[in-house]
Amino acid sequence: MFKWIALGLIAVLLVVGLGCAAYVASTYNHLVRLDQAVQAQWAQVENVYQRRLDLIPNLVATVKGAANFEKSTYTAVTEARSRVGQISPETIQKAANDPAAFKQFTQAQANLGSALSRLLVTVERYPDLKATQNFRDLQAQLEGTENRIAVERMRFNQAAQAFNSTRQSFPTNMVAGFFGSRFNEKPYFKAEAGAEKPPTVKF
Repeated sequence: MFKWIALGLIAVLLVVGLGCAAYVASTYNHLVRLDQAVQAQWAQVENVYQRRLDLIPNLVATVKGAANFEKSTYTAVTEARSRVGQISPETIQKAANDPAAFKQFTQAQANLGSALSRLLVTVERYPDLKATQNFRDLQAQLEGTENRIAVERMRFNQAAQAFNSTRQSFPTNMVAGFFGSRFNEKPYFKAEAGAEKPPTVKF
C-alpha cells in the first residue's frame, strides 16, 4: 500500500517537475525572442545614426567653403562628431541592455544633434550658401536622416516596451531573475530636457 502511495507521489512530482521545466524553457525562449527583437531594432538605430555621422564631413566641408562663415559653428559640429566617434564599439553594442552605456551613447548623439541644429540655423544668415545645390542636397539628406532616426527610436521604444512588459509580469519576472543580467530591463529613448523649445541662436 505504502509502496503505491510512494510511487504515486513520485509520479506527481515528476509531472510537476517536468511541467515547471517546460514552463521555464518556454518562458526563457519567449524572452530570448523579445530580446532579439530589441537587439535587431537597436542595430537599426545604430545604422541611421551612422548615416548621419557619415554626412557630417561633407556638410562641414561645404559650410567651410562659404566666405566668412563662423568657424566656431562648424568646429562645434566637428568636435561633437569626434566625441560620438570616441564611444567604443563595446559600449554601443551593450547599450540596449546597459542603462549607463545607453545614456553615454544618447548623450553624445544629443550633443551632436544640438550642434547640427545650431549650424543649420546659422546657415540662414548665408543665402549664397543656402542656394548652392551641394548644400541643398546635403541638407535634404540630413533632414531625411533625422526623420529616420526619430522613426527608428520610436520602433526601438516599442520593442523595449514589449520586452519590459513581459519581463516585469508575474511569474515571468521570477524566471528572468534566475538568469541574472541576461534579461535586464531595456532603457527607453526620451526627449532631452528642453527639446520642446527651438534652439536660441544669438547673432
